[in-house]
Amino acid sequence: MRTKILKSMLVFDFTNFPILNTQRLTLRQIVTNDANEMFALRSNPEIMKYIPRELPKTIDDAIKHIEFMQGLLESGECINWAICLKDDQKLIGNIGYFRMQPENHRAEVGYILSSEFHGKGIMQEALTEIIRYGFEEIKLHSIEAVTAPENESSWKLLEKNGFVREGYFKQDTYWQGKFLDSYVFSLLNPNES
Repeated sequence: MRTKILKSMLVFDFTNFPILNTQRLTLRQIVTNDANEMFALRSNPEIMKYIPRELPKTIDDAIKHIEFMQGLLESGECINWAICLKDDQKLIGNIGYFRMQPENHRAEVGYILSSEFHGKGIMQEALTEIIRYGFEEIKLHSIEAVTAPENESSWKLLEKNGFVREGYFKQDTYWQGKFLDSYVFSLLNPNES
């Protein structure tokens, strides 16, 4: 016999932005003063090669992106943190929840990191804290992640953190004249039975 669990729809309210700290990192709100660093990240074709998004061409494009994300934050549709080293508040990457589904108690995690910090465990540390926050504070039931099959470092990071690949979607995204494949991963809240 199965017990039916009745849950109401989640309400995402990030009016008081949560600053998160780990051993080496501060995860803080992204602000327009981060535009230069955001531009450097998102205009780098190597960093963005697995993210089907238009590269910013100017600092103004980066500011517009930050303002767009701020609007989604205010409406409770996403939350995005700047990844900073504790001794330097300069943005070196970002991580957050997108495509938030309050009716399903689910959100998609996404992340990006400056290449000079790859291979140092920075994203592992940030992701661990974001997972904790998602399950304990936001009260998500599950977290989703979508990666390109070629992005081995991303899907290995997800698997290291307990995510399970649930799907392989063939040519599900059309970007710049090509159809791209996607891996879909998910992680269930271990605190729920």
